[in-house]
Amino acid sequence: MTRTFLYDGDCAFCSASARFLKRHIRTDAEVVPWQWADLDRLGVTEEEAESAVVWAETGLTKAGPDAIAVLLRRAQWYWRPVGGVLSLKPVSRLAWPVYRLVARNRHRLPGGTAACSLTQAQRDRLAEAEAAS
Repeated sequence: MTRTFLYDGDCAFCSASARFLKRHIRTDAEVVPWQWADLDRLGVTEEEAESAVVWAETGLTKAGPDAIAVLLRRAQWYWRPVGGVLSLKPVSRLAWPVYRLVARNRHRLPGGTAACSLTQAQRDRLAEAEAAS
């Protein structure tokens, strides 16, 4: 399995963050929206992918700031110490509440849209309603 970093492709803030990552943090991971990924092959559920960014590779699946830490540890040499610090249990424990706060408010952040606050099921229902009208 290739190394894969999943994000919410329907969220403008998440997509902007992924573009930053692709431009500035070289990694051998495939950085893709979870909506385009083969989640079954990666061993990731839709609920897991929808709730946080995910790092997936054979034998290792991490979410949220833990996924970001793995990505940074597997990037250029100067990002690795940042990933190492983020991987430390005390730092990771502090990072999770910050991550959740950002995730809950991503629609309010630069580049965010109202769609960023919706679950995939809610987006699907809206698309169906629009198609029916």
